[in-house]
Amino acid sequence: DESDKPETPKKTKAKAAKAMKSEFDGLSLSIVIPAYNEEGAVRQIIEDVRREMDPTGVPYEVIVIDDGSSDRTLEIARETGAIVDNNQVNTGYGASLKRGIRHAQYEYVAIIDADGTYPARYLPDMLLMCRHQDMVVGDRGAAMKNVPWIRKPAKWVLNTFASFLAERRLNDLNSGLRVFRKSELVPFIPLLPQKFSFTTTITLCMSCNGKRMIYTPIEYGKRVGKSKIRPVDFLNFIILVLRMTVLFNPLRVFIPLGLALMAVGVIKFVYDIYMDNLSETTIFAFLSALIIWSLGLIADMMSRLHLRP
Repeated sequence: DESDKPETPKKTKAKAAKAMKSEFDGLSLSIVIPAYNEEGAVRQIIEDVRREMDPTGVPYEVIVIDDGSSDRTLEIARETGAIVDNNQVNTGYGASLKRGIRHAQYEYVAIIDADGTYPARYLPDMLLMCRHQDMVVGDRGAAMKNVPWIRKPAKWVLNTFASFLAERRLNDLNSGLRVFRKSELVPFIPLLPQKFSFTTTITLCMSCNGKRMIYTPIEYGKRVGKSKIRPVDFLNFIILVLRMTVLFNPLRVFIPLGLALMAVGVIKFVYDIYMDNLSETTIFAFLSALIIWSLGLIADMMSRLHLRP
């Protein structure tokens, strides 16, 4: 009986490949790789992406955007046969991603850095997860051990602050590995900056507007080449988080600020009663709290009018 015969390794492998391809039915993916002076890693990341995506049978494209590199990054990317475009001059990480997303022909878009820190092996699983999500983000979590220790406190402060303002836990605010639906991102493109805060802005736009967003744990490798992040970018990130929150959820900023001023006023008022002398500081604190709350209500009204369907 043929059915009683054990399957050969070749047949078993073929069945597994067929089952994998059926999982990905109806899916397609555009992979955008921004690159700036990454001649030592860009070829490897493109090869890794192809090695992981080919067995799935998913229609996909690899789009490399060179950000005015001064080394051989652009030349090497072209040699791989990927879709390649360039910014001609160094415009920024965000500018490269926006250009790449405009090139994307598929609904699902992945972004992955060209420095070798994000393994391409997560792309197929993240694409599957995104079938029922608007965005899937690679959560570096404990894998952030490869990040210089001097940057870890700043990252913790930034993530905690952003989570408070967004009213949900944001495990990894600026992960450079994610898969999202292009149609969900397009309305936010005018808000997306040209520089490194692009990924932070995407996270805040999605989380503050009720989009379906999940995290999935990933490993984070040691980068090839030098980091492009500067210390001043931490301050820029904080300003960006505040700006995005004021745009989408302004009361989350204005109410706590008003409460802080009101608390100062109450404490000073109790002290003034004890001293039998009502001071200008107390009146100023109360009036400031009322003004801040009024501004918050106006900002909230403008936000709702701006974002209404």
